[in-house]
Amino acid sequence: MESQRGDGGSVDLDGTSLDSLAPEPLLTRDYEVRPALVYERLRERHGPVAPVDLLGVPAWLVLGYRESLQVLQDDEGWPKGLENWRARTEGRVPSDWPLGPSLEVNHILIQGGPGYRPLRTAWDVALKPFQDPRHPQAKRLKAAVTAYADELITLVGQGGATGVADLSAQFSRPLPLMVASHLLGFPGSQGDDALMDMWRVLDAGPDAEAALERLLATLAELAALKLEKPGDDFPSYLLAAHPDLSLDQLARELFMLLGMTSDHVGILISNTVVEVISGEGSVRASLSAGMVRESMNRVVMRKPPLVNFVPRFAARDTPLGNYTIREGDPVWVSPGAAHADPLFADHVASGTTISTRAHLSWGAGPRQCPARELASAVAAAGVGRLFERFDHLDLALPADQLPWRSSPFMRGLRSLPVRYELASVPPPRPWADAPAPGVAEEVLPDPAARQRSSLWRYLTGLIRGGR
Repeated sequence: MESQRGDGGSVDLDGTSLDSLAPEPLLTRDYEVRPALVYERLRERHGPVAPVDLLGVPAWLVLGYRESLQVLQDDEGWPKGLENWRARTEGRVPSDWPLGPSLEVNHILIQGGPGYRPLRTAWDVALKPFQDPRHPQAKRLKAAVTAYADELITLVGQGGATGVADLSAQFSRPLPLMVASHLLGFPGSQGDDALMDMWRVLDAGPDAEAALERLLATLAELAALKLEKPGDDFPSYLLAAHPDLSLDQLARELFMLLGMTSDHVGILISNTVVEVISGEGSVRASLSAGMVRESMNRVVMRKPPLVNFVPRFAARDTPLGNYTIREGDPVWVSPGAAHADPLFADHVASGTTISTRAHLSWGAGPRQCPARELASAVAAAGVGRLFERFDHLDLALPADQLPWRSSPFMRGLRSLPVRYELASVPPPRPWADAPAPGVAEEVLPDPAARQRSSLWRYLTGLIRGGR
């Protein structure tokens, strides 16, 4: 049986195995600099599904929008769970594979099997207070994001009312770190080092395994604290909704939330800022109309922070694109590639203020990210406050010269240099409703604790070094 390839050639659907295709490496210098060109080349050669090499391990990369939906919406045909990975079961995945540390943490985004459904239900219950805008905890969260954003912007202003700043290092990355500490109920500044280790794990560098060990140990200590003294925070709510969770299991779930509310949100903030100040007229129109969420939706269509989802596995031999995916083969859905699929991209209007909701940045189907509303709300509040506090922001480099960093999962800016002018009088904090009692006192730590924070010492060093 044959099928037409993307370039008009044919592929033998029944006689081709992943290992025999000599897949080309994906994570190359070309991919880091211009991933869109890599996706285009793979699409021309293989069609909507391509064999790739992920740091020495073969996998299928789903490039097509329609095929991505087919995988994401069929949890039985394409389940998660590393136990479904045939090569791993057979011992053909190297023990020192750089992506191993991230995938071995069996949290809600990776877990398969019967344990997923009760865990997902508990996640939905635990997140609801933070994602329901009517709930006091959601109001506290909004207050916290705004207060942390103001604190960071004020620190930038210590370098002068006008000047040059790196908004990635000085705003986009630290803001969700501070919010994550709020959500997880970290005592003092303990969350600083945890998030820095989270970045090392997500970047899959040589120190990823050691960083993961430290991070899980820190989160296990936090889990034990919440078991002994529950609070108004996500770990305590998750334990209440799923009391059978062990401390190790809870630590792994906190690992997932920490990653989602840190790197993902930080990249989303930076990418939105670039789109707004780089001359995109329709995006500027969205923001000036107060439609920050619409601006973000348009941004994630072009530059989704999460460019490759964690793998799923074929439950049986299944045709997908121009190939038959063998039972147990790993399949990585790429929203970055799917959004560029001409069958999808050509139908997305480019000149309107209202954006499509059909993007795949948060996944699709029954396994769609449970924290998508939380992450979107944090990013929107941060971006909104940034443009309220600055009278002027302009890129200090041409947009096409901004330095990008790519990991197997994420793609974001290494730095975001801007020229800025602070508003002479800070606008009032934009509470939609009166904040819950005690919010102002709860949000910010005392000055002495802040000065001892490794994060704050780092940020202060950036200001001094820029003078």
